[in-house]
Amino acid sequence: MLDGWVARSKTRPMTHVPIPSRLDIDTVAPTFSRALAHLDSATTAELDAAGIEADLRELVRIRASQLNGCAYCLSAHTYVAGRVLGLANDEIVSAREGESADPRIRALLRLSSAINRHRGTGAEDDVEAARAAGVSDAEMVEVIGHVAANAFSNYLAKAASVDIDFPPVSPRGRAA
Repeated sequence: MLDGWVARSKTRPMTHVPIPSRLDIDTVAPTFSRALAHLDSATTAELDAAGIEADLRELVRIRASQLNGCAYCLSAHTYVAGRVLGLANDEIVSAREGESADPRIRALLRLSSAINRHRGTGAEDDVEAARAAGVSDAEMVEVIGHVAANAFSNYLAKAASVDIDFPPVSPRGRAA
């Protein structure tokens, strides 16, 4: 059974939830499974230390999961954003499309979209737009690392055919 991890806000500890799947990663690769859990925890801790707030983390995760076509992760992060963090539905829907009313968040979502779509290249204009929106280079690097870690989780959840145990959200269109 693949272990699911519900993202934590600064006030809630991470909780472990067993999730059925086609590919039983915990059984066949327990060391790898523990490493993945540590990666998620370490990424979240580093984003906290860099000042990337929980709301923005979830919006970036939602955008990446949308682009990568991962229904499980999109459902989980949409649930966390709405039910745990209390984000408005219109903010969550906008993030799925790489948009936000907040210029800083919009710049980081567009940067994360470009990084995800083009596998790290061709984001020069988005880097400059993020700088113009007041995003520091350190914040950009943290978000780019977060996008890469999230893509890894998306690919694994898709390969394992993880059953969705959150209110289901389907990615729109084809994965990039």
